[in-house]
Amino acid sequence: MSGAGSVAIVGAGDFIGAAIARRFAAEGHPVFAGRRQGEKLAPLVAEIAQAGGRCAGRTLDARSETAISAFLDEADAAAPLEVCVFNVGANVRFPALETTERVFRKVWEMACYAGFLTGREAARRMLAHGRGSIFFTGATASMRGAAGFAAFASAKAGLRAVAQSLAREFGPRNLHVAHLVVDAGVDTEWVREQRRQRGEVAATPDTLMDPASIAATYWHLHRQSRDAWTHEIDLRPYGERW
Repeated sequence: MSGAGSVAIVGAGDFIGAAIARRFAAEGHPVFAGRRQGEKLAPLVAEIAQAGGRCAGRTLDARSETAISAFLDEADAAAPLEVCVFNVGANVRFPALETTERVFRKVWEMACYAGFLTGREAARRMLAHGRGSIFFTGATASMRGAAGFAAFASAKAGLRAVAQSLAREFGPRNLHVAHLVVDAGVDTEWVREQRRQRGEVAATPDTLMDPASIAATYWHLHRQSRDAWTHEIDLRPYGERW
C-alpha cells in the first residue's frame, strides 16, 4: 500500500498487540510498537521484516507524558500518524481488602491515565493531518465490576469514558475513535494452563479468541466509511456465556 500512514501501538504485548502489528504491517503500514520491556519486541520486529513489513520496537512507559509524546513523534515523522492503538492490559485480581493504595493507583495509571495521554497526543498529531483512527482495547471489566476486580474494573470503565469523550470531541473533526470490548480469554498457552489448573474444560475455539481474529476487527474498524463509523464493539467467541 503506497503512502500508508504509520501505526503506533501502545502496549504491544505478545498476543493482541503483536497480532495488530502483524496485520497492519501486512497491509503496508509502518508500525511502531511500544511496550514496557522493548527488548521483548525483537522477535516480532524480525518476523515482520522477514515477511516484508516494517516494524520498529521501542521501550515505552505509557504513564509518561514525555515518553508517549516522543514515541508518537517518531511514528509521525516516519509517515503521518494514521492509527494509534492503546492496548495496555493491567489486569490484576485482588480481594478488595488486599488491594493496596499502590496497586489501585498503579492499575489506574496504566489502564486509564495512560490511555488518556495516548489518545490526547495521538489526536493532537492526527488533527494536523485531518484524519486518523484511535482505538482503545477494553475488557469485560469495562462494562461491569466483579469480585476481586475493583482496581481493574474501575480503570477500564474510566478508559471507556475517555474513549466516549474523545469520540464525541474529535469525531466531527474526522478522527475515528473506537472502544473494543474483548469479552473472553485470548487463546494463549498461559490462559490454557490457568484453566487447566482451575479444573475447567479444556480450552477450545468455542471459548477462547485467536489474536489474529481480534486484529482483523481493528483493521475492519480502520477501513470503515466515515458515514457509518462504529464507536463501540464487543468481541467474544460463540461459546462464551454473556
